[in-house]
Amino acid sequence: MGIGNIGLPGILLIAIVVLVLFGRGKISGLMGEVGKGITSFKKGISEGQAELEDDKADVAKDVTPEDEKDKV
Repeated sequence: MGIGNIGLPGILLIAIVVLVLFGRGKISGLMGEVGKGITSFKKGISEGQAELEDDKADVAKDVTPEDEKDKV
């Protein structure tokens, strides 16, 4: 019997034991912290992507040779 073979009764038993040990208040507080962590992680990922796109835009700026810019 491996960990992947717990089944629904085993999961319910684990959930009841955790609820009894920690109480509803601590579990809901912990879930709130997990939610904040996930939100913060997503925000960091999107900021990182925006920074990478800005870097790409800086690299892809004007490549016109200096002597050609005056001819416009």
